[in-house]
This record gives sequence, structure tokens and C-alpha cells, in this order.
Amino acid sequence: MSSPLRIALIGAGNMGQQHYRHLKSLTEAILCAVADPGSQAAALAEEWDVAYFADHCQMLEQARPDAVIVANPNNLHVQTALDCLAAGVPVLLEKPVGVNLDEARELVAVSKATGVPVLVGHHRRHNPLIARAHELVHGGALGRLTTVTALWQLRKPDSYFETPWRREAGAGMLLTNLIHDLDLLRHLCGEVVQVQAVTSNAIRGFANEDNAAVLLQFDNGALGSMTGSDGVAAPWSWELGSGENPVYPRQADQPCYLLAGTGGALSIPQLKRWHYTEVDGGWHQVLASTQEPVTADEALRLQLQHFVRVARREVEPLVSAADAARTLALVEAIRQAAETGRACAPSVIEG
Repeated sequence: MSSPLRIALIGAGNMGQQHYRHLKSLTEAILCAVADPGSQAAALAEEWDVAYFADHCQMLEQARPDAVIVANPNNLHVQTALDCLAAGVPVLLEKPVGVNLDEARELVAVSKATGVPVLVGHHRRHNPLIARAHELVHGGALGRLTTVTALWQLRKPDSYFETPWRREAGAGMLLTNLIHDLDLLRHLCGEVVQVQAVTSNAIRGFANEDNAAVLLQFDNGALGSMTGSDGVAAPWSWELGSGENPVYPRQADQPCYLLAGTGGALSIPQLKRWHYTEVDGGWHQVLASTQEPVTADEALRLQLQHFVRVARREVEPLVSAADAARTLALVEAIRQAAETGRACAPSVIEG
């Protein structure tokens, strides 16, 4: 049996602490160090009984971890990951992969050139609900995928916006929240070739959007819509429907994604599949429904287990830097479409 993988944590904020909570439950990996210049980080490192560093480069040199989780602020993601790759250390990089496509492309190029793997933390792909949905869609259970409806509608309390950066441009739903849903739509339904979009900040008047309506054209011919708002009293979102994070009260009967094809339809996260029992069934026949089975598990823990295997070069990353950059490119295309009023195509990301 191999020794536990020694993982260091860069960034000891909310996400970093969530990673530690799951990491300490694993037998195949241990935390060896924390790097974060914040005032709380040294106390956390002492509590967790690991080495503390204010500077992550010093940590890489002295602690020599086998792998690193990067969970610091978004604008530091790429440079921090590049420092890790230069040291030959595999990285689990929290989303977003970067704040612009140029730096995301640089990360993709360096990871390819060095051969050091990067796993990007779009953790919902690791959720067993999504794994089963992916099997159904790509296994042909819905026939030819035709329409996709995505909903992200809830209300963030006023206290959420007491943090100044959450009121500033770039901190709205698109990059902070809908990027998760867009990543899942790419994963489940295929690449998006064109978008149209309208956004508004009419609810709060901040510098970022609080409402969005998006049309999506997938490369397989399917058409989709996404409507989002973080200022409405509504139950339709992954957070409220999936039960993935216990801090949100669950609305277990309410879907957030509805996928329909020529042979059936699927509601997510319920995993309820609708289909005709007759070969040439149509609207005069009753639709049958099947509850697809799935074993619940925690996506962040499963992601960490996957990362251990990625760091040991046993498997390829489920979400590579290039894959995550394509989701970022989709977000940028939506933003551009909303600003210009024109249909836009996501930038091509090689790798």
C-alpha cells in the first residue's frame, strides 16, 4: 500500500476549510502545510497541526508537497498554479480557472508543456447525480437531445452584499454562480457554438447583473435556455434542489435542469426519466416515468479522491485546465452577447 499523498493547501478561507474537512476523512492523502498571508491562517495551521507559511513559494520550496490545492482569491489562481507547475507539483485549482482567457490559455500551455496535471474544481461533475445523468444522456436513454432548460433562481440576502467586492463588476451571477451550471450543461449536453443573452441589474442597481436570460445553441443541434436571478423568492436552483451543500434548505421536489430528446426526458437533480411505453408514442399516449437510482455521496470528497489519482498520474483530470477554460470562454461569450445585443460564439480553446 502506498504512503498517503502529502497535500498542501494554498488559501485557508471558506473553500480551503471545506477542502480540509473532506481531506481529513481520506486515508490516501494528508494535509502537510498551509500557505496564506491572512491573519486566521496561522491559527488554523496550528489547530490542524501542520506547517504554516505566509508565502506559497516558500512553502513549495521548504515543505515540498506531493500536490497542492489552490483556493485563494480568483485573481491569484493562475499565477499561483503556475508557481506550482514550475515546482513540478500537481494542482487542484478552485474555479474559475482564471479571470480572463489569456491567463487561462497560459495555464493550459504550461500544463501541457510541463506534463504536470491540473484538475479544476468544478466539483459538481463528481456528484453521483451528475455522473448518472451523464450516463443516461450519452448512453442514448433520451434519444437525440433536442431541448435543454436550465433554471437558477433564488434570493441572496442583503447581508451577502455587505462584502464590497460582491457589488462590483465581475462578481455577479455569471462568473460566481452560473459558471457552475454552464459547466454542467457543457458536460451533459455538449459544446455550445453560439449564445444570445440579455442581462439586467434592475433589482439592486449594483455594477453586476442580478438577472440573466440566455439562449444556447449546442454543436449537436440541441437548443437551450437558461434563466437566472439572485433576487427572487423561488426554489429552482442546483443549490436548493440537489442537497449537495447542507447550508441550503433543500427543495427536493423542484428541478433545475430539464433535458428533452426524441426518446425521453430527464429532470435533474431528481433523475426522473419520462418516456413512452409504445414505440410510436405521442401526445395521446400516457408518458411513463422511471426514477433512476443513484447512491448519494459528497462531491468534494469524491473530487479529492480523484485528485489523488490525478496527482499520481493514474488517471486524466475529469476537468482539465483546457476544459475549464472552455467554460470560462462560454461565460465571456454570454457577457459579450449581453453587451452587444448580438449572437456570439465562445472563443476556441486548444489543448
